Order: sequence, then structure tokens, then C-alpha cells
Amino acid sequence: MSEIVNLSPSLRSLNPKISPLVPPRQLSSSFYQQPRLKFLSFPGKSILATGRVRAIDARRQEVDDSPVSVELGPISSESHFDEVMEEAQRVGESVVIVWMAAWCRKCIYLRPKLEKLAAEFYPRLRFYHVDVNAVPYKLVSRAGVTNETFVWNTLTQKMPTIQLWRDNQKQAEVIGGHKAHFVVNEVREMIENDSIT
Repeated sequence: MSEIVNLSPSLRSLNPKISPLVPPRQLSSSFYQQPRLKFLSFPGKSILATGRVRAIDARRQEVDDSPVSVELGPISSESHFDEVMEEAQRVGESVVIVWMAAWCRKCIYLRPKLEKLAAEFYPRLRFYHVDVNAVPYKLVSRAGVTNETFVWNTLTQKMPTIQLWRDNQKQAEVIGGHKAHFVVNEVREMIENDSIT
């Protein structure tokens, strides 16, 4: 008894020496009756896999299908902020909120690095960003992102500020006024410390 396995184009593209129709080695007929068995043949080798078959590259390493970066979800209003907090509390998760401004050069530089960090904790932890100039001051004040000192009749803001929220309460924060790799490491440490408690 012989069976032909048709490989997907994406798997064939990893190694052009793989023929599109690959007959497995001769096995007993009772072996073929086992459910959900799939055969893959590479030059000189046959592989038996059960269940989902994942792509294997030429060096025999598994291809990682996790995201490289995850875009920070925008929060545009106080009611939207409350919805995010309620949803996180309902599912028992923590949330990372990045408070930034369009005029803040450090915020702009730090954002892609935080998106890569978000991919490390995806999907168990959600990252969001708030543009402090696009939301009511009441929300910015509620999060404690402003200093209470007046400079030229305006409140100074601590930009960027990365906060960890759980159960609708701020648990910890990192103020990103120094080099990006230090900020990312401090945020990672803040998240890991929250995971321990």
C-alpha cells in the first residue's frame, strides 16, 4: 500500500529539492490506519509527524511564527480608558499604558522598542498608548502623569511615562527620560515583578 502526501507550497519553498508529491517509505497497512499521521520526506530522510505540521527550514530549525512587534493600541478618551481597564479586570490581566506626546522626541524613538517588547508578552499582556494632548486633562491627571509645578503657566509633563495597571489601579511606573534600552529593561523588570506577585 502506498500513499502520496501533497506538501503545501510554503513548505516546498523552504527546500526546493522536495518534490511536490512525496511517497512515504513502505510501511505496514496497520500503520497507515492510525489517525492524523502525516509523512514528510526530505532528501535521504522521512519524517513522521502527528497533528499539525510546522515548517522546518534548511538547518532543521523550527520556524518561529510569533510576532516580532505588536502595535500599541490607542486610547482616545477617558471612557475608552475605563473600558480597557474594565476588560482587563474582567479577564484578570494587567495592562501597560504608555503616556506619550506627538512633540516628544524620546516618545517617538522609544515607541518601536516598546512594540517589540509588547511582542514578548503577547497575548497575555496588552500594551496601549495615550497621546496626552489628545485626551482630556482629567485623564492625564488621574494617571499622575503631570508634575504639580507650574512652568510658564503650564503644567510640566513627564514624557514618556510607562505604567502598569491591574485591577483598575496603577501598580508601577517607569519614566522614560533616559536611554531607550535602559527604559525597555526597566519596563521588562516592572512587568516581571508584577508576574511574581
